[in-house]
Amino acid sequence: MANFIILMGVSGSGKTVIGKALAPRINAEFIDGDNLHSQRNVDKMAAGIPLTDADRLDWLLLIAKVGRQHVAHGTNCIIACSALKKSYRNLLRTDNTTIRFVYLKGSFDLIHDRITKRSHQYMPSTLLKSQFDTLEEPLGDEQDVVTVSIDQSIPEIVEKIAKADLIS
Repeated sequence: MANFIILMGVSGSGKTVIGKALAPRINAEFIDGDNLHSQRNVDKMAAGIPLTDADRLDWLLLIAKVGRQHVAHGTNCIIACSALKKSYRNLLRTDNTTIRFVYLKGSFDLIHDRITKRSHQYMPSTLLKSQFDTLEEPLGDEQDVVTVSIDQSIPEIVEKIAKADLIS
């Protein structure tokens, strides 16, 4: 059976870098969820305007659909998606019985430092606070979530995720 993994966390937590490093390690295809945003969402974020729940709905539905398609074709996939709220994660879980989440957890200061040193096509560092304000960290009732601290090297993070037994 194929698996669907969401690498979740705020912007700058390393979802893309970790996803690209993890995918070959666990024989999965990596998809950057940023590439699935509508042009309207991209334009809003580029203008420094945080997305609303309504803005995110079609994006989350598309991510869920892409995950289901991969699983149906027998392909493991990893999608980078902030999945900041529990309601977003629940939406992604709909009809995705093999979905697992990896929460890339880091402090505001650590992530702010990283995000100001990178170039992103439309996610300015000024939106980071709104992402932390929106973030509902996964709690113990979300059994399909593995939390990994990002205050270590990329290879160490990838190793911890690979050992987390996310692939059945």
